[in-house]
Amino acid sequence: MATITLWKDEKERLLDPALFSIEADRIAQEISEDGKRDKKEKNKSTQLRRFFDEIIRLNSQAQAEGAEWKTILPHVHMLVAKTAYAQGRDLVTKSFVDLIKSGIAQIKEKDDLQVFANFLESFMGFYKVYRPK
Repeated sequence: MATITLWKDEKERLLDPALFSIEADRIAQEISEDGKRDKKEKNKSTQLRRFFDEIIRLNSQAQAEGAEWKTILPHVHMLVAKTAYAQGRDLVTKSFVDLIKSGIAQIKEKDDLQVFANFLESFMGFYKVYRPK
């Protein structure tokens, strides 16, 4: 099950030093293998990139001066429904949906979104190694 923990110590706002390296690599490999198991390949990098791009867009909005976090956060949570829809269309696997769910469930503040966006950037970099096309 592909899940992550954004903060090693949320109260102190300390990140796990391995989150963007070892964890991102492990989860990229797991989701890649999961997508190859079926006859119809799932988790294609172009499909996952759509969700990554959406997180980056929302993060950019959140980090902008004067941004209304309370109006952005619901759109962040809507990504869970969007990934579930993609799973229903056989485009992504449950493991990818679990990754998005676990990350988004931890987003309470815009700093959390920044960490999740950074994690997904690392994940996508490693994913390209396992799914080059």
